[in-house]
Amino acid sequence: MSRQARRTSAVTGLVAVALLASGCVGIPNEGPVVEAETDVRRGEELGFFNDPPGPTTGEPATDIVKHFLDAQAAIPLQTNTAKEFLTSEESATWRPQRRIITYDDASFPEGSNRVTVEVDGAYVLDDRGSWRGALPKDESELSFTMTRVEGEWRISDAPDALVVPSTWFGQAYRRVLLYFMDPTARILVPEPVYVPRGDSLASALVDGLLAGPVAASPGVERSFVPPGLEVDLSVTITDEGIAEVPLLGGDAMPADDEAALLVAQLARTLAQDSSLTAFRVTIDDEPLTLADGATTFAMDQEEALDPAGSRATSLLFGLRDGRLISGPPEALEVAPGPMGASEIGVRSVGVTLDGSQVAGVTSDGTSVQETEVRSPDADLVEVVSGATDLAPPVWDDAERLWLLDRTPGGAQISVVVDERPRTVEVEGISGRPVSHLLVSRDGSRLVAVIDRGGRDQVVVSRLRYDVRGRALGGTPARTIGWEDQGRLSVVDIGWVSPTSIVVAHRIGGDLFQVRTLTVDGAPAGLTGVAVTLRQRPRQLVTSPRSTDPLFVASGAGLTEVISGLRLADVDERTTFLTYAGG
Repeated sequence: MSRQARRTSAVTGLVAVALLASGCVGIPNEGPVVEAETDVRRGEELGFFNDPPGPTTGEPATDIVKHFLDAQAAIPLQTNTAKEFLTSEESATWRPQRRIITYDDASFPEGSNRVTVEVDGAYVLDDRGSWRGALPKDESELSFTMTRVEGEWRISDAPDALVVPSTWFGQAYRRVLLYFMDPTARILVPEPVYVPRGDSLASALVDGLLAGPVAASPGVERSFVPPGLEVDLSVTITDEGIAEVPLLGGDAMPADDEAALLVAQLARTLAQDSSLTAFRVTIDDEPLTLADGATTFAMDQEEALDPAGSRATSLLFGLRDGRLISGPPEALEVAPGPMGASEIGVRSVGVTLDGSQVAGVTSDGTSVQETEVRSPDADLVEVVSGATDLAPPVWDDAERLWLLDRTPGGAQISVVVDERPRTVEVEGISGRPVSHLLVSRDGSRLVAVIDRGGRDQVVVSRLRYDVRGRALGGTPARTIGWEDQGRLSVVDIGWVSPTSIVVAHRIGGDLFQVRTLTVDGAPAGLTGVAVTLRQRPRQLVTSPRSTDPLFVASGAGLTEVISGLRLADVDERTTFLTYAGG
């Protein structure tokens, strides 16, 4: 029987699929099924052309400021026109590259010698394009000092920022990922940033890597790009689609191991330009050469280091009649290992990314048992006991098993390595009333849902490690959310890309929604998806890999979120489902 034949319509379960259009309309981001902005071609059209005029004779100070702001929204991107509104001294020292301020609305400029503008719905990006959240209220009034130059008003002191409307920003910039290495140098860690659209994508991506790791805390990620390098003019693309990356300023050519990791970072980052077929790197005109003699590198170089889990199985795992099941969504079968061979009393499971090991939380939530998925003769080992109320277990790529114990005193987070559990402190999460926990496959991010007086909050922390991979703790938790979320009541959360999650939450009454959130808090934009449900979801079944379907499990069975089709083979006897990892 075909997969389509085994499905039945879920019209009563899925009411609508709507594109999000919140806050900064049009800001691109990866959606819940397809990693957005990772398959783009160089030379893409920007959609419109904007060539704002320079100052005219006799303009009042307020018009000079207004037209200065208008000039910053030039397409193609340039600030030469904007600088015409500045004094010569200010033009030489103005630094719009230090940060970007996007805004939904701005007041008309007021004043004379000092002109002010109020911006509403404003957000900030730093000098590398990382999203930094809302502009502080005390910075929402922008101030411009005015000076007469040969009888004409000019700006002698302007904010060091590119100040642009959010709609313009959404059309002129796109979200991409820079890839660094984890502290053990065994897996890539993605960092989302925004870069200008147009022909310079490859140069912007390389410049981002050269700037170094984005994460503020040591122990989160590292780079094997030698310090002090810069691009010599720009990255050029041959007719065959080979990117030539000319770098200058290196103290020495990296050794073989470091060169391979540098190539891995560049390959995964540059692969977001789908027009590229390969790339070459020179450092001070000398070709970067790997141990095998290669100087031209394929875009899938070291693809196994991809945190989306290229090595991970796409099979589902779960529990049916208390026994472990596994397989493709439409053909789940009892697993041959100890958890499938007999009902041993587990309520949730987590499986290693390769699908070989399973950890199960017992029905009373107090202990965790671990065994092999497929070997009937494998031992069943109790790795944790004496807990209070354990959430579903989560594995990362390094086969660290992450556990959340919801104790009366708040969340206790622990990691199990080689069957030995150890508590990990995460400021803002440990000791709080936490209901759900996620850890990214690369092990760099921890997402939790915290109950704050009846209002749920989704928070994220960056996990820190030493060079051996031993967890050291987490950075202070930061809230992620959206402007119109109201009083949030979360049912479940799950990864849908290495840097975005979906949240299933109650809208009101019998209505629920599945909605995209980004780990940096940037608006999901037009590629984010919100799906409204009339039936309470029991859990989300998600994967950070774009080719793995996103499901919602409910009393009606298992439903693909995007297509709205229900898998008829999954019934009420199936009480828990998950992809490998989480």
